[in-house]
Amino acid sequence: MALNQMTVVAVIGAGAMGAGIAEVAARARHHVLLFDTVVGVAEKARAGIADRFRRAIQKGNMTEQEAASIITRIEPVAALNGVARAGLVIEAIVEAVEPKHVLFKALEGLVGEEAVLATNTSSLSVTQLGSVLTKPQRFLGLHFFNPAPIMALVEVISGIQTPKALADEATGLMRAWGKEPVQCRSTPGFIVNRIARPYYGEAVRLLEEGVATPATIDALMMEAGGFRIGPFGLMDLVGLDVNLAANTGVWQGLGQDPRYAPTVIQREMAASGNLGRKTGRGYYDYEEGAKRPEPATAAPAARPAKVALRGEAGVTAPLIARARDAGVTIDTLAGPPALVIDGHALALSDGRPAALRYAADLGRPAVLFDHARNFATATRIAIAPAPQAEPAALGAAIGFFQALGIAVSVVGDSAGLVVLRTLAMAANEGVVALEAGVCGPSDVDLAMEKGTNWPEGPLAWGVRVGLDVVLEAMEHMAATTGSDRYRPSMLLRRAAVQGVGLDRALVRFA
Repeated sequence: MALNQMTVVAVIGAGAMGAGIAEVAARARHHVLLFDTVVGVAEKARAGIADRFRRAIQKGNMTEQEAASIITRIEPVAALNGVARAGLVIEAIVEAVEPKHVLFKALEGLVGEEAVLATNTSSLSVTQLGSVLTKPQRFLGLHFFNPAPIMALVEVISGIQTPKALADEATGLMRAWGKEPVQCRSTPGFIVNRIARPYYGEAVRLLEEGVATPATIDALMMEAGGFRIGPFGLMDLVGLDVNLAANTGVWQGLGQDPRYAPTVIQREMAASGNLGRKTGRGYYDYEEGAKRPEPATAAPAARPAKVALRGEAGVTAPLIARARDAGVTIDTLAGPPALVIDGHALALSDGRPAALRYAADLGRPAVLFDHARNFATATRIAIAPAPQAEPAALGAAIGFFQALGIAVSVVGDSAGLVVLRTLAMAANEGVVALEAGVCGPSDVDLAMEKGTNWPEGPLAWGVRVGLDVVLEAMEHMAATTGSDRYRPSMLLRRAAVQGVGLDRALVRFA
């Protein structure tokens, strides 16, 4: 059966996600059959959609005719056999293999032979879920993001036996529904839940290492990294138990690769019962009257008297331009790239801690500063002094950034600091997904921008700052920590060393 506007769509499970998918399909002018095993839930979901529409009408965002037309197309059905005439069935029930297997075996005996069966799973193997069918060639994943009527992304997931033609047809249907689909093969975490892991994982490891507090890390990822919400705030919003489950699933599914290993803090926080906003406490306290902790912010320091740029500005060119716009005179010097501020070295992190940079190539006790997604607009920066650095060096670094209107957070001397460490790991993870054939390059960036509201796709960032910069950071973090977690992708290494794009370096023979 061709998937088009005439296809009758059935949604199984009328919770928040199922109701959202039903609304999306009805808005796209499909007749929608909505079923839930709990009596009255499908009717309640339809009524909830109608209530939201009434509020939209009152605000002038929808006409009564539009609302009535959509609601009329959603038909609650009392029994599972009521979905028999559907040409597309989307399952949105509990996230567990056995109940889904039971459902799909029952559906296969009810719907027509050409009907397409789909799962909205966010983490389970699409291949495994479809394995109970006598005709798994009509099965695929359609992973919507919550809330489905608002979030643009849909991951179109192919199991081993899903034909490319079916994935393409489903992709076209999702576009007709006003969504932005990305195709990927069935693999733990698919695209979004896999590539998002470093955003959470590196934050918790920085906390474990004592580099900075949750409030400081969140502020840096938002004000320097450009994210809308910091990793700890996001974990509290999602639920610490949900985040741990997703993390553990990807880790186990990918052979307990250290890149995805859950941390002691993640396990302990989930075990504590303080699961975030839904319990009133997580990494932050959400009880009434609770005060949100402030990020570490350096006290005012003196404006520097003399600043020089040593070597090439590279990715910090917007920062140098910003300094000059702020009235800071910058001379030029030869030597390894760094800023020399009142005689003290201030260097951009390359993945090594300040202590190692001092010993290796700076020639004097130095202060490191972290990356920012956009040095022209960043409002906060992380800096870390080498243990050997004099207090005057730290003061000079603080005064320089404050002269540019940038708040400064002094953090512990660590591999990659905060923003570079997180973004390099995310970029590397995106390249790993390409290397493994999970999806294409454009799918990686689109998925992270539309599925998680990231300000920029990880591959786009990596290409913009330079794949050689990403590779160098990964190599330095791996060498410094001794952890296989930070090993660079072979594809990243090929592309960076050869000086070619990822598409040219990606050579596949199957």
